[in-house]
Amino acid sequence: MEPPKLLDERREYVWIFGALALLFMLHLGLRYQAYRHFVSLPFYFTYAEVEDAYTKTKHDYRYCVVRLRSDEGLHFYTTTPEPCPKPLSRLRLELFPSQSLTLKAYLGRFYIKSRIKEQLPVAPTLKQRLVQYVNAQHTETMMQHFYNAIFFAMPLHKPQREAIAKWGVSHLVALSGFHLGILWAVVYGLLWLFYRPIQQRYFPYRYALIDIGVVALVVLGLYVWFVNAPDSLVRAYAMVLAGWFALVAGVELLSFGLLALVVGVVLVLFPSLIFSVGFWFSVAGVFYIYLLLYHTADLPKWVVMLVVIPVGIFLLMLPVVHTIFPMASRCQLFSVVLSMLFTPFYPLSMLLHLLGMGGVFDGGLMQLFTLPCHIEQKLVPWWAGVGYLCLSFLAIGQKHYFYLLLATAVATAFWLYI
Repeated sequence: MEPPKLLDERREYVWIFGALALLFMLHLGLRYQAYRHFVSLPFYFTYAEVEDAYTKTKHDYRYCVVRLRSDEGLHFYTTTPEPCPKPLSRLRLELFPSQSLTLKAYLGRFYIKSRIKEQLPVAPTLKQRLVQYVNAQHTETMMQHFYNAIFFAMPLHKPQREAIAKWGVSHLVALSGFHLGILWAVVYGLLWLFYRPIQQRYFPYRYALIDIGVVALVVLGLYVWFVNAPDSLVRAYAMVLAGWFALVAGVELLSFGLLALVVGVVLVLFPSLIFSVGFWFSVAGVFYIYLLLYHTADLPKWVVMLVVIPVGIFLLMLPVVHTIFPMASRCQLFSVVLSMLFTPFYPLSMLLHLLGMGGVFDGGLMQLFTLPCHIEQKLVPWWAGVGYLCLSFLAIGQKHYFYLLLATAVATAFWLYI
């Protein structure tokens, strides 16, 4: 007996998504009013947390680039003479808004001129202490930044981003649904091991899925908040919430309607995500996972999980990613294997860092990141990318369109790497 669908009639979809569209426009309108007020000001005082700071040189002039997140939720970067403020420290700044600042930039991350008025002495936070604890276990700066990125969603510097991008594993470093899925499996699995025997002995009338699920959701929600809720992680957490509620309610979980509804709700709550490339990449990744599961339901589950999903996602995402990012390297062909290895590596590395042995893999990772790879710049034309997305939607209901989509993805892989 198949589980019931989330919504039965097309009219229900029209009403729900119409309401979501209206709420989105209202919220975006409020953000637009705040934006117009901001750019009209000659100056603006705020407090902000330093997310990252690094030195740059231009025409023999050295200066510091600082990425910040204000108490009002603004994400911006600015420049200041050296020395650089420490990451995770707090600053009081005077900002100088410009009429040239666009709404898209305002809702994302923008550059703004500023003057640092004060660097506030603050007691080390839990996050700062954890970052210092992790950094103390590594001698190489690249390793420090790598683990700060996958544990705390801290940004990588450009050379490190390029060293990782040449292997096609940027998605492994930027916290996303992949990481949240691993953490959900670990947290839920550990809670199940401890809770299940107690539940069966003392209160067998309880539904373990609900009890353990609530605790796991709270733990993951606190983690998302702790790392300042990056865009892709917000979408991933919303999908985990929706999936759990669908499972408890007994409705169809593998549903493109459910995915669309989650995306709609997230955009209503966080309208700035409509301009986030990372958010849409994560949505595309889930969409193609659903597509692969939908069209390979007859295959053995172990084949789907170990072969179809890793290889299929790599191929199907290629035209999407390379419509925006042109970097192509044959080293990226190993990204499927690296992604599979990352699944046990991620929780294991967390455990090793808790035990003070986080540097175990540093030698191998440094060799991997510094291995030379020939890089080319190949960009899929925008019209081809749009056509590929249209073909992706057609593939939802028609198997021959799905095979055409796969053929297009494979052809793109040959063009990029062969």
